[in-house]
Amino acid sequence: MGDEVRATGDLDSAHDRRPLRRSPWGRRSPYGYGRRDASDGSSRATYAALDLGTNNCRLLVARPTGDAFRVIDAFSRIIRLGEGISSSGRISDAAIARAVEALGICRDKMTNRGVSRARLIATEACRSAANGGEFRNRIAEEVGLELEIVDRETEAELAATGCTPLLDPDAEGVILFDIGGGSSELVRLGRSAPCLRGPPPPKIIAWASLPVGVVTLAERHGGHDVTRDVYEAMVQEVAEHLAPFVAANDFPAVESMHLLGTSGTVTTIAGVHLELKRYDRRRVDGCWMSDTQATEVIERLIAMSYEERVANPCIGAERADLVLAGCAILEAIRREFPCRRVRVADRGLREGMLVQMMRADGVWGGGAGQ
Repeated sequence: MGDEVRATGDLDSAHDRRPLRRSPWGRRSPYGYGRRDASDGSSRATYAALDLGTNNCRLLVARPTGDAFRVIDAFSRIIRLGEGISSSGRISDAAIARAVEALGICRDKMTNRGVSRARLIATEACRSAANGGEFRNRIAEEVGLELEIVDRETEAELAATGCTPLLDPDAEGVILFDIGGGSSELVRLGRSAPCLRGPPPPKIIAWASLPVGVVTLAERHGGHDVTRDVYEAMVQEVAEHLAPFVAANDFPAVESMHLLGTSGTVTTIAGVHLELKRYDRRRVDGCWMSDTQATEVIERLIAMSYEERVANPCIGAERADLVLAGCAILEAIRREFPCRRVRVADRGLREGMLVQMMRADGVWGGGAGQ
């Protein structure tokens, strides 16, 4: 693949399924990934950002270029790390095995790309599971990677940092939402300050983390046969968690704001709206949908059978039992914030980590705000 740009996540190939091997590093960086000596004389730093979520394991490898960065490798796999946690309180052995395999692939990609700086985070599943620390130790021992379990505020900040370039500069405010597997983050964003080089830092006015995600909601209410009553019950559950955030903030008029969504739910809805025969990140990332268009897609999805959702190329078997739970979370947000437009981001935590690392290293000519 050389230095070809690969901004989409699903690069799972037969080559990626090779057997796991031990990490070649004898020491680890503060973020858990070994810093290799630049014995080849190269001065170009290569960065990696890994997001181990409740549902997905995602990796981006990138190099800074101009005022941004160029993705040179990526990986994404649904591993359902949080499967069953809502009832058992623990990460299951099967989920751990899936995580070990996926993280081994990520480790090998970072090795092959000569990554010199990385941040590897884990989110809600590891935060809430009784054996989250035990899982983290096992990954360090078996895969050679040390995961950083981040809190919800950090998760919200990273999502905002990754998505800031998609804010409409003419809007008075933006409600960013990140619908995860085990939790969902909302961030109220204002206009970012001018930035000479690199992506602008986010102006976070308020944030909230809801203890519901697509995995936890689907496990409580069911994801295969979702009736209108079941769907509304999910919406109401989310609305109860959302109400304190709405009550605690004085928001601008919805006519002057827009929604900005990042997650598999909103990118799936966009793919269905665009009638894509195969998911295409280039068409989805940054696209706009009107409130009416979003409603039309959600109604289509509710009317579909489980088998029809599986057959849709933008949903598939891996998301067919989760997508309506995601729609219910989005619906609760849209009812509280009936904005006329929603922008779709196929970016988020990983991009946020890359931006923060590169900004801290001064690769755009200085630190934050430069």
